Amino acid sequence: MIQKDVTIVGGGLAGLTTAIGLAVSGLEVAVIDMLPPGDQTLPAFDGRSSAIAYASCQLLKALDIWDHLPEDPQPILEIRVSDGPSLMNLHFDYAALGDGPLGHMIENRHMRVALMKRAEMLDNIQMFAPDKITAIETDTSRSLVTLASGTEIQAPLLLGIDGRGSMVRKQAEIGITSWPYNQHGIVATIAHELSHCGIAHERFLPSGPFAILPLTDNRSSLVWTEKSNLSETVMSLSDRAFTAEVQKRVGDFLGEVTVVGGRWSFPLTWQLADSYISERTALVGDAAHGMHPIAGQGLNLGLRDVAALIECVVDAARVGSDIGNATTLNRYQKWRRADGAILMGVTDILNRLFSNDIAPIRLSRDIGMAVVDKIDPLKKFFMAHARGTVGELPKLLRGEEL
Repeated sequence: MIQKDVTIVGGGLAGLTTAIGLAVSGLEVAVIDMLPPGDQTLPAFDGRSSAIAYASCQLLKALDIWDHLPEDPQPILEIRVSDGPSLMNLHFDYAALGDGPLGHMIENRHMRVALMKRAEMLDNIQMFAPDKITAIETDTSRSLVTLASGTEIQAPLLLGIDGRGSMVRKQAEIGITSWPYNQHGIVATIAHELSHCGIAHERFLPSGPFAILPLTDNRSSLVWTEKSNLSETVMSLSDRAFTAEVQKRVGDFLGEVTVVGGRWSFPLTWQLADSYISERTALVGDAAHGMHPIAGQGLNLGLRDVAALIECVVDAARVGSDIGNATTLNRYQKWRRADGAILMGVTDILNRLFSNDIAPIRLSRDIGMAVVDKIDPLKKFFMAHARGTVGELPKLLRGEEL
């Protein structure tokens, strides 16, 4: 039997970031994942890119993950929000805040490369991948995880960072509230003639948001929300027809566009765990919550969980407390669950408000955007939310060492 301080189920973006943060603080960590680590860095595995908010970037820098990215991330200098053909729009410019970009665009596979390189530098992270869990047991003193390989891992704390279908959440009998959006997110990358100038565009169309997010080398990541009954048709288009549809939606402000690489489609749902914690167990990231990508905040919400969880656990360890007891876990839940529920509620309302073409509603939302755009303090408040710098921030999100 292997003894660890923390067992993490899930070796994705949030899982490895958590492992690194805990290991840097001196804890012994086991990470279990079903997939071989190398598979997750291949271009065909995941074509998504993530808008990493300013505060989340501070976390990656504080944990020395940032410098291991295989290429420099693309700064997000401006965000322009528009409602279909309406002349009303909302414009955020980083220069109005004066202390750095609104965030950075990073390809998910590049993030995984950086995380794996950093994790390999830490002797107190032990990877069990690929491997599968056959049993999870918890009691008042410890968690015990049994793997298909026969390995048993015992630790005072178990973390479920294993995605929306979390096995850890199900084993802990934590229920969820959820509903489908009857929308799919279609993801692709385009190359274009003209520079994007570091500007992220979010366009609201009747079928859902259409985001054009800047990447390096005159490329952009597309997140195209489409009604589920039409998404299969879009995905089945020939490369030429798909590119023509993309060009139509993007317009001509980037010149001629070319789709590069593959395309992916994901069903969009909303879900929130009834609790983030159970006996000796905590849920982090998508295991705890899943939201619409309308504001690009899904991973950032998870990284805020990560930073808070690390701080709670490390604080407990440093004073000799039990890192998996109810006091430690309740502090984490109190810190994170309300914030997560509020942000998820806001994105849900935004998607329902903008994913329609009802004239009175369209007029009201256009007037609302125009008003916000003209009131500087209000606009700066929304920019601060986009940067992830609002509320009680954990030290790592402030770029501070623990």
